[in-house]
Amino acid sequence: MTSLIKTTVLSLITVFFITSAHAQFLSEQDRAQIMALKKTALSSNLAYEIDESLTTEVGPRRVGTPGDKLGVDWAVAKMKQLGFDKVWTEDVTHYVWHRGTIEARILAPFPQKMVAIALGGSVGTPKSGLNAEVVEFANFAALKAAAPGSLDGKIAYISYRMERKINGAGYRPAVISRGAGPSVAASKGALALIIRSVGTDNNRLGHTGGLRYKDGIAKIPAAALSNPDADLLSNQIRRGKPVKVFLKLTAERRDDTPVITHNVIGEVTGRTHPNEYVVMGAHLDSWDVGTGAVDDGIGVAITLAAAHYIANLPERPKRTIRVILFAAEEVGLVGAEEYVRKHEDNMVNHMIGAEWDFGTGRIYEMTPGVGPSALNAVRALADLLAPLGVSLSPKNTAKGQSDMSALGNKGMPAINFEPDGMDYFDYHHTQNDTLDKVDAEALKQNTAVYVIYSYFAAQSEVDFRK
Repeated sequence: MTSLIKTTVLSLITVFFITSAHAQFLSEQDRAQIMALKKTALSSNLAYEIDESLTTEVGPRRVGTPGDKLGVDWAVAKMKQLGFDKVWTEDVTHYVWHRGTIEARILAPFPQKMVAIALGGSVGTPKSGLNAEVVEFANFAALKAAAPGSLDGKIAYISYRMERKINGAGYRPAVISRGAGPSVAASKGALALIIRSVGTDNNRLGHTGGLRYKDGIAKIPAAALSNPDADLLSNQIRRGKPVKVFLKLTAERRDDTPVITHNVIGEVTGRTHPNEYVVMGAHLDSWDVGTGAVDDGIGVAITLAAAHYIANLPERPKRTIRVILFAAEEVGLVGAEEYVRKHEDNMVNHMIGAEWDFGTGRIYEMTPGVGPSALNAVRALADLLAPLGVSLSPKNTAKGQSDMSALGNKGMPAINFEPDGMDYFDYHHTQNDTLDKVDAEALKQNTAVYVIYSYFAAQSEVDFRK
């Protein structure tokens, strides 16, 4: 058999098996509809226009700020404008926090100013600030190993540098210093904690982000240095002389003062199974220092645009498409946890979910988290996504990104879409989280992936739990 004939036969066999696999879950008309949706998503600038609208007309959306309320109003109006059948909000409660101002500088041995930012939720310093010697730790584990009382009257400093990874894998070993570091430092006697920013850039900008104080341990001020200033501080320390730092935060935390924000939920109603939900998610809130165009304006834009394309079809898919724009993700998945509490009784109606909350580039891989029988359907979905450059992970462990993990942990099947996040942590939680960092062409591919996923899951009627 000639090489040409072999290639032709193999191609025909491949087409036969792919077509057969699709036929188990979708009709020929359904497949044609998916191709049309894909073409629309790849040729439209709608997702970028949504992100531009959010960041221009609203901007930063930290919980409890005027921008947070404005963002909720914007989301309700935008969903209605985009053709969602049902749009509503659900209350989420958090506490009041004011960022205030920050001043950080090295007093000795070589006086220099440093650029820093308060960590989200931090308490303030005394009004006159703190003047204390700094003790450096290479990472969180080193701080944790310090003897109790060894930091009495001192400022702890974690200098661990985050590693750049396409899938964001460098984040977890770095972010523990931000989240758990303040309480661990306090347990050793520290007056305050300074960390190297959890970020991969070399800009003289600090990366903020939430901390978690542990009950029963004193709350101490916590701040992040820009990467260049962390280098500066470490360079002074390695000269072997005591290094003294001045730190002043006017941040104010009011745990006893509630603030109400909202999850915003919209639906494109299914024609035959309206009470079965295929879920897409993103978080609506952001930190207050950028405009939230990347984190998570990209996710808001993708999910709204994908649902809009399906809403515009002459015939809706069988199941309902539900988009959840979660509140208060940045301060600890608060909106997602409230959503689960409110909807726990009907979580079985949440057939599958996917969220966007990471990355600036194109999706290159999908990881399922479904029942063993549903893996054949996932393979059929993967065949539809392969021409977009999306491969299927051999793992079946997905629980959903960020907020969606709260639903996944309650038994909802999930798909994790992995985008290129190589430069994501250059901008994450900084003043540089702005619209110019958004790749409009990547948004088209990403939206195409989400619209194919959601239409496939809604129309195929697969039980992803089995």
